Amino acid sequence: MNLDIDIEGWPPGEWAELAQRAAEAGQSVAPELANRRLTASVLFTVDTEVQTLNREWRAKDKPTNVLSFPMLTRATLLALAPDGGPEMLGDLALAYGTCACEAQEKGVSLQDHAAHLLVHGFLHLAGYDHEISTADAKAMEALEIEALAKLGIADPYGGDSHR
Repeated sequence: MNLDIDIEGWPPGEWAELAQRAAEAGQSVAPELANRRLTASVLFTVDTEVQTLNREWRAKDKPTNVLSFPMLTRATLLALAPDGGPEMLGDLALAYGTCACEAQEKGVSLQDHAAHLLVHGFLHLAGYDHEISTADAKAMEALEIEALAKLGIADPYGGDSHR
């Protein structure tokens, strides 16, 4: 998967590299994301921008940590041949203020929390949805935990504390 990354309003850091590592970790647990035809955009932005997107696309007038906008159905993604033209998987947007507050509340680094949200977002782009059922939520969490372990990040759902 190729990434188109834009960073606005986040502190200096290796955010683009983090997004790439999170995408690779996501691909390791959800191989359908590894199709070389896929492109995803990742926007690191401010709360007001995410609030605008959330209001316009989800009718929720508040910021949130990460928004995912899939452009392929899960069935289309799973059937996508490895050869052919580029396909847009979807877009992710992360809100700096919300992410930073959550990281502080959880006692984890902003980088680790952002990595978790990126993995979570990539799985949403692949068609995983924790809001369908408890079983779907547990399956998605298990994939997140496995992907984050590959990044050296502990279970964010209550297992070992972050490093």
